[in-house]
Amino acid sequence: MLEKFRAAKASEIERLLAMEKAGTLPLPLEDERPDFIRALWDNGPGAIIAEYKRASPSKGDIDLAASPEDVAAQYKAAGAAAISVLTEEAYFKGSLSFLTRMQGAGLPLLRKDFILHPLQVVETAATPASALLLIARMVSEEELEELIALSQVFGLTTVVEVFDEDDLEKAQELSPDIIQVNNRDLDKLTTDLAVSERLIEFKREDQLWISASGIATPQDVQRMVHAGYDALLVGTSLMSGAASLAELTGKGK
Repeated sequence: MLEKFRAAKASEIERLLAMEKAGTLPLPLEDERPDFIRALWDNGPGAIIAEYKRASPSKGDIDLAASPEDVAAQYKAAGAAAISVLTEEAYFKGSLSFLTRMQGAGLPLLRKDFILHPLQVVETAATPASALLLIARMVSEEELEELIALSQVFGLTTVVEVFDEDDLEKAQELSPDIIQVNNRDLDKLTTDLAVSERLIEFKREDQLWISASGIATPQDVQRMVHAGYDALLVGTSLMSGAASLAELTGKGK
């Protein structure tokens, strides 16, 4: 699955390389970005990162009608600490423009995509994103180190996603800002919160950890908080209407 995503990013990287050669890469945003890390600490443990996900390979189209602006406003009203924004176009029907369209809510934005090349970090820095996702197993340790360092230059928080112990070992070598454990089995496309419970034993003191995928109920949230997670990323269940963000954040009580 990840190799399919990698192939889908080839044209984007080629476009950015052409822009670099022509001297037309976008300039970094000069405005101050909302503090992603502070937002999670202030709303944790159990801070909810609510995701704007229009489609996915496992679910197909989820909700193509919900506008980025409306969803961002709803997420803020329901108590989200931050918003994850799917910007990948081929499989998730996202757009980089969604970051700009969702900034009006004033919440920190996480760009969720398949970042494989430094120029994708440069392009992210030109948007209102406060953070970006880096998937440990999609790049070498040297490439991951370069992407983290460049992100820091632009003031972008790095969320390094892991699926298993090998991914985590690679990530921990580089001391990223945040570790995100994905509970999804990439072969079966199923989710199991036991993955988060297994990997949390490797959490280091003062690290900020996120559990992602398969979280849909207040009981799931409490289970992950009890395990030791500071924040939870919730996407499909919110966009499909299967979960209530207000209930997950406690604002629905």
